[in-house]
Amino acid sequence: MWRKGKRYGGDSGAGFSAQPAKFAKTDSDDSSGDIVVCELSKGRRVTVRNWQGRIVVDIREFYSKDGKELPGKKGISLPLDQWEVLRDHIEEINEAVMENA
Repeated sequence: MWRKGKRYGGDSGAGFSAQPAKFAKTDSDDSSGDIVVCELSKGRRVTVRNWQGRIVVDIREFYSKDGKELPGKKGISLPLDQWEVLRDHIEEINEAVMENA
């Protein structure tokens, strides 16, 4: 069972350091290092970013506040292992969508 703050599986973190890098938050965080892969719609983006020392694929809604685009709570961050599972099953997902469309 998944528990917040716990890692699932003992050896799934191969390639990650034991101590995640810590980053200071700044008011003008325009150079966040996020790579916007695509904008799905107004306010929804797919980004690749470094979060707590891990690379994640982030599919998330964004909102505007004080002229800045900020990430919202609605979304999902997929670690690389989960992204690879999703990527490997794209054909099956697409077939299921076509059958139900």
